[in-house]
Amino acid sequence: MTEHIPGPWPAAPIRTERLVLRGSQARDRAALIELFSSPEVGTYVGGAQPRDELERTVPEVPGQRPGFFVIDLDGAMIGMVTLDRRHAERPGHVRPEAGETELGYMFLPKAWGCGYAAEACAAALDWFAGALPGEPVVLCTQTANDRSMRVAAKLGFTEVERFEEYGAEQWFGVWSPVTPSG
Repeated sequence: MTEHIPGPWPAAPIRTERLVLRGSQARDRAALIELFSSPEVGTYVGGAQPRDELERTVPEVPGQRPGFFVIDLDGAMIGMVTLDRRHAERPGHVRPEAGETELGYMFLPKAWGCGYAAEACAAALDWFAGALPGEPVVLCTQTANDRSMRVAAKLGFTEVERFEEYGAEQWFGVWSPVTPSG
Protein backbone atom coordinates (compact mmCIF):
# COMPACT_ATOMS: atom_id res chain seq x y z
CA MET A 1 0.00 0.00 0.00
CA THR A 2 1.28 3.45 -0.90
CA GLU A 3 1.09 6.04 1.81
CA HIS A 4 0.08 9.47 0.66
CA ILE A 5 0.74 12.96 1.86
CA PRO A 6 -1.54 13.97 4.75
CA GLY A 7 -3.85 16.93 4.69
CA PRO A 8 -6.77 18.16 2.63
CA TRP A 9 -6.77 17.22 -1.04
CA PRO A 10 -6.91 18.28 -3.70
CA ALA A 11 -4.71 21.17 -2.80
CA ALA A 12 -5.80 24.49 -4.24
CA PRO A 13 -4.29 24.93 -7.69
CA ILE A 14 -0.74 26.24 -7.61
CA ARG A 15 0.16 28.74 -10.32
CA THR A 16 3.66 29.33 -11.61
CA GLU A 17 4.77 31.68 -14.36
CA ARG A 18 3.66 29.23 -17.08
CA LEU A 19 1.95 26.30 -15.39
CA VAL A 20 -0.89 25.26 -13.11
CA LEU A 21 -0.45 22.35 -10.67
CA ARG A 22 -3.88 20.97 -9.90
CA GLY A 23 -5.82 17.89 -8.95
CA SER A 24 -6.72 15.38 -11.64
CA GLN A 25 -9.87 15.61 -13.74
CA ALA A 26 -11.62 13.26 -16.18
CA ARG A 27 -10.20 15.24 -19.12
CA ASP A 28 -6.67 14.18 -18.04
CA ARG A 29 -7.26 10.46 -18.64
CA ALA A 30 -6.12 10.38 -22.31
CA ALA A 31 -2.93 12.34 -21.56
CA LEU A 32 -2.15 10.10 -18.60
CA ILE A 33 -2.54 6.99 -20.77
CA GLU A 34 -0.29 8.61 -23.40
CA LEU A 35 2.28 9.39 -20.67
CA PHE A 36 2.45 5.86 -19.26
CA SER A 37 2.41 4.16 -22.68
CA SER A 38 5.14 6.36 -24.19
CA PRO A 39 8.36 4.45 -25.00
CA GLU A 40 10.38 7.66 -24.53
CA VAL A 41 8.91 8.34 -21.09
CA GLY A 42 9.36 4.69 -20.11
CA THR A 43 13.10 4.65 -20.88
CA TYR A 44 14.20 5.23 -17.28
CA VAL A 45 11.14 3.97 -15.40
CA GLY A 46 10.95 0.33 -16.39
CA GLY A 47 9.50 0.70 -19.88
CA ALA A 48 6.23 1.76 -21.40
CA GLN A 49 3.03 0.12 -20.21
CA PRO A 50 0.75 -1.50 -22.80
CA ARG A 51 -1.82 1.05 -24.01
CA ASP A 52 -4.66 -1.51 -24.18
CA GLU A 53 -4.05 -2.48 -20.55
CA LEU A 54 -4.03 1.18 -19.49
CA GLU A 55 -7.29 1.79 -21.40
CA ARG A 56 -8.88 -0.99 -19.33
CA THR A 57 -7.40 -0.11 -15.92
CA VAL A 58 -7.00 3.67 -15.66
CA PRO A 59 -10.04 5.10 -13.82
CA GLU A 60 -12.26 7.75 -15.38
CA VAL A 61 -10.59 10.34 -13.13
CA PRO A 62 -7.02 9.13 -12.68
CA GLY A 63 -4.69 10.11 -9.86
CA GLN A 64 -7.27 11.34 -7.39
CA ARG A 65 -5.15 11.15 -4.28
CA PRO A 66 -3.12 13.37 -1.99
CA GLY A 67 0.28 14.24 -3.41
CA PHE A 68 -0.70 13.85 -7.10
CA PHE A 69 -0.47 17.04 -9.17
CA VAL A 70 -1.46 17.30 -12.82
CA ILE A 71 0.79 19.78 -14.63
CA ASP A 72 -1.40 21.91 -16.84
CA LEU A 73 -0.10 24.15 -19.64
CA ASP A 74 -2.72 26.31 -21.34
CA GLY A 75 -5.56 24.02 -20.24
CA ALA A 76 -3.94 20.69 -21.18
CA MET A 77 -2.09 18.10 -19.10
CA ILE A 78 1.61 17.88 -20.03
CA GLY A 79 2.82 15.84 -17.06
CA MET A 80 2.48 15.00 -13.42
CA VAL A 81 4.34 15.52 -10.16
CA THR A 82 3.89 13.22 -7.17
CA LEU A 83 4.84 13.43 -3.52
CA ASP A 84 4.53 9.98 -1.90
CA ARG A 85 6.07 8.14 1.03
CA ARG A 86 9.11 6.11 -0.06
CA HIS A 87 8.60 2.43 0.74
CA ALA A 88 10.74 1.30 3.69
CA GLU A 89 11.89 -1.88 1.91
CA ARG A 90 13.48 0.04 -0.96
CA PRO A 91 17.13 1.13 -0.71
CA GLY A 92 17.82 4.79 -0.08
CA HIS A 93 16.68 6.57 3.06
CA VAL A 94 17.74 9.58 5.11
CA ARG A 95 15.94 8.53 8.30
CA PRO A 96 16.52 5.34 10.27
CA GLU A 97 12.76 4.69 10.37
CA ALA A 98 12.37 5.49 6.62
CA GLY A 99 9.03 6.97 5.53
CA GLU A 100 10.48 10.00 3.76
CA THR A 101 8.46 11.82 1.14
CA GLU A 102 9.69 11.11 -2.39
CA LEU A 103 9.32 13.50 -5.32
CA GLY A 104 8.44 11.91 -8.64
CA TYR A 105 7.60 13.44 -11.99
CA MET A 106 6.90 12.47 -15.59
CA PHE A 107 6.25 14.70 -18.60
CA LEU A 108 5.09 14.03 -22.13
CA PRO A 109 8.01 14.15 -24.59
CA LYS A 110 6.54 17.23 -26.32
CA ALA A 111 7.09 19.12 -23.04
CA TRP A 112 10.73 18.10 -22.58
CA GLY A 113 13.53 20.65 -22.74
CA CYS A 114 11.36 23.65 -21.82
CA GLY A 115 12.14 23.84 -18.09
CA TYR A 116 8.64 22.70 -17.11
CA ALA A 117 9.86 19.87 -14.85
CA ALA A 118 12.05 22.17 -12.75
CA GLU A 119 9.32 24.84 -12.61
CA ALA A 120 6.58 22.41 -11.59
CA CYS A 121 8.73 20.47 -9.11
CA ALA A 122 9.97 23.69 -7.47
CA ALA A 123 6.34 24.80 -7.00
CA ALA A 124 5.37 21.39 -5.54
CA LEU A 125 8.36 21.49 -3.17
CA ASP A 126 7.43 25.00 -2.04
CA TRP A 127 3.87 23.84 -1.39
CA PHE A 128 5.17 20.80 0.52
CA ALA A 129 7.52 22.92 2.66
CA GLY A 130 4.51 25.03 3.68
CA ALA A 131 2.30 21.99 4.34
CA LEU A 132 4.91 19.98 6.29
CA PRO A 133 7.59 22.42 7.49
CA GLY A 134 11.06 20.97 8.00
CA GLU A 135 10.30 17.62 6.34
CA PRO A 136 12.98 16.38 3.94
CA VAL A 137 12.08 15.22 0.43
CA VAL A 138 14.05 12.53 -1.41
CA LEU A 139 14.47 11.86 -5.12
CA CYS A 140 15.79 8.78 -6.87
CA THR A 141 16.72 8.62 -10.55
CA GLN A 142 18.93 6.55 -12.79
CA THR A 143 22.36 8.11 -13.17
CA ALA A 144 21.97 7.54 -16.93
CA ASN A 145 18.98 9.92 -17.00
CA ASP A 146 20.88 13.13 -17.73
CA ARG A 147 17.74 15.29 -17.86
CA SER A 148 16.55 14.11 -14.45
CA MET A 149 20.02 14.53 -12.96
CA ARG A 150 20.02 18.17 -14.16
CA VAL A 151 16.55 18.79 -12.70
CA ALA A 152 17.67 17.34 -9.33
CA ALA A 153 20.68 19.67 -9.27
CA LYS A 154 18.60 22.69 -10.33
CA LEU A 155 16.11 21.98 -7.53
CA GLY A 156 18.87 21.79 -4.91
CA PHE A 157 18.87 18.05 -4.17
CA THR A 158 22.18 16.83 -2.74
CA GLU A 159 23.49 13.32 -3.28
CA VAL A 160 23.19 10.90 -0.37
CA GLU A 161 24.21 7.68 -2.09
CA ARG A 162 24.17 5.59 -5.24
CA PHE A 163 22.99 2.01 -5.47
CA GLU A 164 21.85 -0.63 -7.92
CA GLU A 165 18.08 -1.05 -8.32
CA TYR A 166 15.96 -2.18 -11.26
CA GLY A 167 19.12 -3.29 -13.08
CA ALA A 168 20.66 0.19 -13.20
CA GLU A 169 22.71 2.56 -11.07
CA GLN A 170 20.44 4.91 -9.12
CA TRP A 171 21.24 8.37 -7.78
CA PHE A 172 19.55 9.12 -4.47
CA GLY A 173 19.40 12.66 -3.12
CA VAL A 174 17.68 14.76 -0.46
CA TRP A 175 16.14 18.23 -0.45
CA SER A 176 15.64 20.11 2.76
CA PRO A 177 13.58 23.27 2.82
CA VAL A 178 15.45 26.39 3.81
CA THR A 179 14.27 27.58 7.19
CA PRO A 180 14.88 31.15 8.34
CA SER A 181 17.54 31.36 11.04
CA GLY A 182 17.25 33.35 14.17
